[in-house]
Amino acid sequence: MKKGASKTTATATVDAKPKGSVQELGDAAECLKTLAHPVRLRMVQLLLHGRYTVGELAADCEVPDNVASEHLRLLQRCGFFTSEREGRRVFYQVAEPHLAKLMACIEGRFLS
Repeated sequence: MKKGASKTTATATVDAKPKGSVQELGDAAECLKTLAHPVRLRMVQLLLHGRYTVGELAADCEVPDNVASEHLRLLQRCGFFTSEREGRRVFYQVAEPHLAKLMACIEGRFLS
């Protein structure tokens, strides 16, 4: 066998298995389901480029403020966004740096 090559059997390689468990991937799947909504994806796009208030996000996404707030709440629960109060205004921003790579993949595949 060549140096650096891995042994293979009929069904699998002897290389180390990828990290993670079904439980951990289940947690990931739940957060990916949360992202799988056009308004939420648009919010991710916007927030990757700056901080926005609920009203600004709602206006861009063409939804009422209360609907935008609910979407933001779900995304915050997965740890994707954080919020920061400045006076009477609350600004949202991306907390999960991996969202940029994920959104780049989505944009590359689905947006022309």
